Amino acid sequence: MTPARIISYCLIFLVMLCADGIWWRCADRRLRALPRAALWRSLLGVWVGLMVVYLLLLCAVPSAVRRVDTPVPTAFHAAVFLWHLFVLPVLIVVELFACTTRTLEKMLTRKPVAVPMASAGVQPTRRQLLGGVAMAMPALATGALVSRAMRQIKSPPRVRRMEISLAQLPPQMDGMTIAHVTDTHVGKFTEPGMLLALADQVNSLRCDFVVVTGDLIDMSLSDLPATLDMVNRLDPRNGIIVCEGNHDLFESRHRFENRTRAAGVPLLVDESCLIDFRGSPVQFLGLKWEEGPESQFAENIATLRPQISPDAFPILLAHHPHAFDPAAEAGIPLTLSGHTHGGQIMFTDRIGGGPASFRYWSGLYRKPGSALVVSNGVGSWFPLRINAPAEIIQLTLRSQG
Repeated sequence: MTPARIISYCLIFLVMLCADGIWWRCADRRLRALPRAALWRSLLGVWVGLMVVYLLLLCAVPSAVRRVDTPVPTAFHAAVFLWHLFVLPVLIVVELFACTTRTLEKMLTRKPVAVPMASAGVQPTRRQLLGGVAMAMPALATGALVSRAMRQIKSPPRVRRMEISLAQLPPQMDGMTIAHVTDTHVGKFTEPGMLLALADQVNSLRCDFVVVTGDLIDMSLSDLPATLDMVNRLDPRNGIIVCEGNHDLFESRHRFENRTRAAGVPLLVDESCLIDFRGSPVQFLGLKWEEGPESQFAENIATLRPQISPDAFPILLAHHPHAFDPAAEAGIPLTLSGHTHGGQIMFTDRIGGGPASFRYWSGLYRKPGSALVVSNGVGSWFPLRINAPAEIIQLTLRSQG
């Protein structure tokens, strides 16, 4: 991970911690007016304390916290993610609006708006009660989101079937099928117990090839053996090919690549392999993951380009979909990618995490002579998906000849 990326992550964690403190102060202020204020304020302190402590652990030892065998329940792990990245930002915006409203009220009335402590025999006002109830809503909302997230995590991915016509595909390869699997993120949200069912689901498609386009693990290399067992359980008719993703390399690029290859998994890192299909060669090219500017994709494609056989049909596996642009310029007819999780949180087809972060985020994209397929992936580093369901893509390639 680059120093710039580390600094950006530290800043994000710092902002989250500040947001926790701001919300705790505002919520504690409102709870003072309720009967049994000490109890409610103590519960609030416990809630915020647990969120902050776990957030600090995520910052200090992320790999240890996100590995499968961490004793923290998956639901609580999900709650921390959903609280800080979904619920808390909304709360801060609402609180800022409320503070602005109160400030304007003070300026107009010139009377201080105080929140008194609850005292024996004094009933809280309706406004105070509503304020106290409002403080319970964020925890309840987090619980509801966790419930939905856990159902999604336990549910099998959908099978998204796509048929693509490609001008360069030889007629004898017409009807070739590929199962595209990506972003398993084996860790707290994709546990090893789910991998057997995933492998069986992929095998039931009986595709000619299976490709895995990176992020096999979420972070910890301790989760890699179970992941590689799943990959080796896959049973395509003609071959399986794997490329690496950014999460695979968080602990160590060297150890990930060596252990993957030692397990017999065909990992391509700026490399290619030829596989015979119906008497004609298919060439799979695997792009190396590099941190840095997008110009790196063009450099990696330039490394792969001399390897392309003029007699083979080339298919590029690139974890990041923006590699499609230099791949199309190089004349590669088909690129398969993941990384985007379909945008993860999509409010409409065009509004959400996908278009906010990527040029290509889900489905089929075309340029003259080239096509890109981006899969939503089967796992997640973040537990909740909205309008971006987990999926296995089943591709059927068609010749125009």
